[in-house]
Amino acid sequence: MIPTLRKHLAMAIGAATLLTAGMTTAAVAQPEGPFPTWQLRQDTEAIHALGVSGVQARVIAPDGRQSVATSGTAGLSTGRPVRSDGYFRMASTSKTLVATVVLQLEAEGRLSLDDTVDHWLPGVVRGNGNDGTRVTIRQLLQHTSGIHDDLPGYTTPAEYYQQRYDVHSPEQLTARAMAHAPDFPPGEGWNYSNTGYVLLGGIVRKATGRPAHQEIEDRILRPLGLNHTRWGGTSPTLPRPHAQAYQLFGPGALVDVTDQVPVDYENLSFVTTTRDENVLFRALLAGRLLPARQLTEMKRTVPVSAEVQQLWPGGRYGLGLAERPLTCGGTYWSHEGGDGGYITLNGVTDDGGRSAVVSMSEARGDTLDHILAQENAASSLIDHALCAGGGGTR
Repeated sequence: MIPTLRKHLAMAIGAATLLTAGMTTAAVAQPEGPFPTWQLRQDTEAIHALGVSGVQARVIAPDGRQSVATSGTAGLSTGRPVRSDGYFRMASTSKTLVATVVLQLEAEGRLSLDDTVDHWLPGVVRGNGNDGTRVTIRQLLQHTSGIHDDLPGYTTPAEYYQQRYDVHSPEQLTARAMAHAPDFPPGEGWNYSNTGYVLLGGIVRKATGRPAHQEIEDRILRPLGLNHTRWGGTSPTLPRPHAQAYQLFGPGALVDVTDQVPVDYENLSFVTTTRDENVLFRALLAGRLLPARQLTEMKRTVPVSAEVQQLWPGGRYGLGLAERPLTCGGTYWSHEGGDGGYITLNGVTDDGGRSAVVSMSEARGDTLDHILAQENAASSLIDHALCAGGGGTR
């Protein structure tokens, strides 16, 4: 992902013009379950009506019963229906995986959240006012390090075609950030920094002797049985089935951006499904992945920046986990993600009992109005699903 409003939350969130009737499929839903399927169907259709070609959503109740709805098409040229079990790129939601591993290592006494970056990666954060002796692991996790974000990315169709297969090493990504002065002194502000998580991946490797994705697989994916969440490495493709991903760069510039190598392939190259993502967040908040002390630290939040408040009104950020308010009272936990067309929002109540995930296979990112309309429609789906159970933590 790349910086600016949606770019640092979802790769240039661009996607689709309104679809013609001949290119869409009717919304479908599973039999009546714990969350009214008419509401879930209505909410997926509302997202589709914005011009997002494909939408899939899944809600899981405290007793494990599920409601599923899809809307739109999985391919503009084929009219294939959206699959409720389709893969999509996890993108920045993988930051929650990285943060969970770091906190597990902290619980095992293998590192401290107060360790500096320089302690683990000496000399890496240096130059132009950057100082790794002043930046801590906690600040990397919480986006309060001040490290400027400058990941490669594309803003036009030509740039997409030129860059989609480029492979960038963690060292190259970090060097780009070090060419800039910090956004603010460590601990004195908040600004979303993908580079911070590139550095965290390097710290996990130093602390364990293995890359972060292997630690994620062994510590999280296998124990939870997340068999449809897998690391893709530098592969530009996804497992089947999946919807094609589209990005709207401007009027008349709708591009299929399904094939691309994730910029931070070391840490954010995971693909998943709505089922697996639900299970992940339910397990995390239920305390199945972290001891109570580490989970409490993860949920210790600070306000997000004014820019990101436009996307997350009232939003706060912990350690790889976001907190957002519910209209019915209280808050919920989440970490959305997006990577060139695949945009996913999720949410879980404080006890891990009720969860929801909505994945969209187009992103309308050409204007701020389109960005906010898509974000708000998806956020409403999550809000309706979680409020059906009485709200979140208070």
